[in-house]
Amino acid sequence: MINKRSLWFLTLFSLILVLSIYYITMPSELLLTTDKSQVNNNDNYTNSEPTISVEESDLLVALRVESDEEMTKEIEDLQLVLTNTESSVDEKNKAYEKIKQLNDNRGEEEKLETQIKENYKLDSFVKITNGQINVTVNSSEHSESLANNIMRTIQSNYDDSKYITVKFQK
Repeated sequence: MINKRSLWFLTLFSLILVLSIYYITMPSELLLTTDKSQVNNNDNYTNSEPTISVEESDLLVALRVESDEEMTKEIEDLQLVLTNTESSVDEKNKAYEKIKQLNDNRGEEEKLETQIKENYKLDSFVKITNGQINVTVNSSEHSESLANNIMRTIQSNYDDSKYITVKFQK
């Protein structure tokens, strides 16, 4: 059974997660402050549309944000089950275990991303779903040997065999 302290922790954790996703996805123009006097003194200043350039890591950021949104939505649904007075003890226990599993998967994904960053100096995104590990690597090099090395590195963390896919994106 879940106690009030755990419920408050999960609620606050979800709130912090949602706010951090919002902060990360906020346009950078809102975060920058400009001095109006400098803009007015510039004779070459024109009102034109801003140019948007896509960086290499934008794909990985988009994947992370999408994954975080899915996780947040799922946790919110499970928290509704936990707080519902009509839910049975068994349903509440299953919801709590699912939340715990989601948080464990998130920690495991971050650990694997850090390991890939340290070993291969590559930015990556790792998604664990139903025992399958999907890795998206931000690299212009698309070699089979690099993919095999990444898969071996990830598999070395587990005792049982895992289904691991490596996808390169530039």
